[in-house]
Amino acid sequence: MGSVETRKPHAVCVPYPSQGHVTPMMQLAKLLHSRGFHITFVNTEFNHRRLIRSRGPDSVKGLPDFRFETIPEGLPPSDRDATQDVPALCDSTRKNCLAPFLELLFKLNSSPQVPPVTCVISDGVMSFAIKAAEVLGIPEVQFWTASACSFMGYLQFSELLERGIIPFKKARNCLKAPAIIFNTFDEFEHEVLVAIAAKFPRIYTTGPLPLLARHIPDGPSKSIKSSLWKEDTNCIEWLNRREPSSVVYVNYGSVTVMSAQHLKEFAWGLANSKHPFLWIVRPDVVMGDSAVLPDEFFEDIKDRGLMTSWCSQYQVLSHPSVGVFLTHCGWNSTMEAICRGAPVICWPFFADQQTNCRYACTTWGIGMEVDHDVKRENIEFLVKEMMEGDEGKKMKEKALEWKKKAEAATDVGGASYNDFDRFVKEALYHG
Repeated sequence: MGSVETRKPHAVCVPYPSQGHVTPMMQLAKLLHSRGFHITFVNTEFNHRRLIRSRGPDSVKGLPDFRFETIPEGLPPSDRDATQDVPALCDSTRKNCLAPFLELLFKLNSSPQVPPVTCVISDGVMSFAIKAAEVLGIPEVQFWTASACSFMGYLQFSELLERGIIPFKKARNCLKAPAIIFNTFDEFEHEVLVAIAAKFPRIYTTGPLPLLARHIPDGPSKSIKSSLWKEDTNCIEWLNRREPSSVVYVNYGSVTVMSAQHLKEFAWGLANSKHPFLWIVRPDVVMGDSAVLPDEFFEDIKDRGLMTSWCSQYQVLSHPSVGVFLTHCGWNSTMEAICRGAPVICWPFFADQQTNCRYACTTWGIGMEVDHDVKRENIEFLVKEMMEGDEGKKMKEKALEWKKKAEAATDVGGASYNDFDRFVKEALYHG
């Protein structure tokens, strides 16, 4: 390797091993790569195997200056094509990942094939990376892949503890890092970001990352993907045959599970709305069972409904035929909806999703929430109101307003564009 290559800054990126966390970390890694960084992207061994199954062995070959490495997550071996149990995974990475991650960093630093590691960027849940970076004496930045409003909630740990409400401690762990990145933009969560900055001045708002990523020049890194499931490309052809803004897109993300009864209620609510829909149903979406629906349902929807196991969500949301997004309100999905100007029907599951749902339905004015008991009549009503009603029209207009503001934030000279520049110069080059 030439002397110029060895002087490249080298960022090691460590996502939490769930699709909604891997995707934004990959977007961030590609942005840094486009700014001249050598990238090492660290997957767990479980997710490494899933990538190979979903996209083939070439998917993890990388490039000379964008490489993939693995560390064990500490859970029993499994070949399931599903997200691992979240509490068990969080606990296992916290207890078991520091030693193998340190070993990996030492290996990278002793290799003549790559530049020395100059910084570590880890998901806010993967706090072991803070300690590892301290050992090496290099900057460590936490990437909070959930919303800033949820982060602010977690910061109120002591007050919530007194009230008997005990959230995760991960936000507290983030505060040990010298800097924190948020996948949001200032105007979207302004009040919360001001409050966080008062407690922790070194924050960077660099979102929405899918829009910031449009500045990445065409090159080999564009071909690097991060989907842990095999994507069905036929759904785009199906969308091509639909009228503009006519389709309900339904996706509960990579972790949400439900009862078989809830699945049936969603199914008949969608069917009874009489609107076309594209429904992503993971094989593991029903708790302890397979996702089975009656034959009469499929007979009813055969000309206007498509069900598949996974897709390229951003590509689907970008399609002009999509009119509304029925979502679990994960932050990655919320940001992608904003990027495409899609209003949302919210069915939050856990973590930050209830907070995101509340903001979507009140502060941001782009969403309606599914009743907790999930009845088909309620699903039918919400779909019809979003697609046909006055409230739905207002929310579509509001979503398009937020889209324009997100585009402005990520344009050259916009707030998020400038914050990304500042992040690279201040947090990564100077620590």
